Amino acid sequence: MDLITVNEEKCIKCEQCIKACPSFVLKMGEVVPEEVENTNCIACGHCVAICPTGAIDNKRTPLSKQVDGKDFPKLNADQAEHFLRSRRSIRNYQDKSVSRDKLTKLVDIARLAPTGSNSQGISFVVVEDTQLVKKAVELIIEMLEKAPNNAFKGLTSVYRESGIDPILRGAPNLIMTTADKDFAGARGNSISSLTYLELFAPSLGLGTCWAGYFEYCASLEGSPLLKLFNIPEGKTITAAVMVGYPKYSYKKLVDRNPLEVTYL
Repeated sequence: MDLITVNEEKCIKCEQCIKACPSFVLKMGEVVPEEVENTNCIACGHCVAICPTGAIDNKRTPLSKQVDGKDFPKLNADQAEHFLRSRRSIRNYQDKSVSRDKLTKLVDIARLAPTGSNSQGISFVVVEDTQLVKKAVELIIEMLEKAPNNAFKGLTSVYRESGIDPILRGAPNLIMTTADKDFAGARGNSISSLTYLELFAPSLGLGTCWAGYFEYCASLEGSPLLKLFNIPEGKTITAAVMVGYPKYSYKKLVDRNPLEVTYL
């Protein structure tokens, strides 16, 4: 208890905080909203964010740390559509590593992504060392060469015969998400986090691409990638994206398959 406080002078009793709370933590008291017993607050911050007068505070999401969103311009529908459709999977990168400052901005945005029941639980591993990235590629090629029935022969042959990197596409940097092995929401939360990262990257002049072969090899039992990146015992790699400066720019917004939708 005493997690949430309400300023009686500021509160206008609109009850928006009560109605917005996903965990039913609040109820209307005699004067102002108050906590119910056995509070199960998930620290989503809805109560603080929705209050029109700034009357409510929550120790888990303090009012002092919230950002006032009303002064930020909103994208209109056309701008938002263009923004989302202009995101591309970048598979050709400049031979230039990304600064720590920009890499940190990427993961700092990623941590703000929505997660199931605000469970979060995701940590990030940022690979700045381009030689370490190349070591990862070589390890993955070796792992794929051992696959039954030469399932990845075409992929590994490209690497061995031409020197082309089909795994991380010559990206100078790599960002991974990690989580506890027993965390059920790890994959979903990781996808949400790295999607935020991907959408933010172009604003920093960067490109990204999901590292599918990396993820596959990292998920295998006893994967040497865990040792290569010093992943702690009890943790697992849950997702990964390659990061770098795009070598080329795209001039068109590409279409997808026709919309399939059912309305009920």
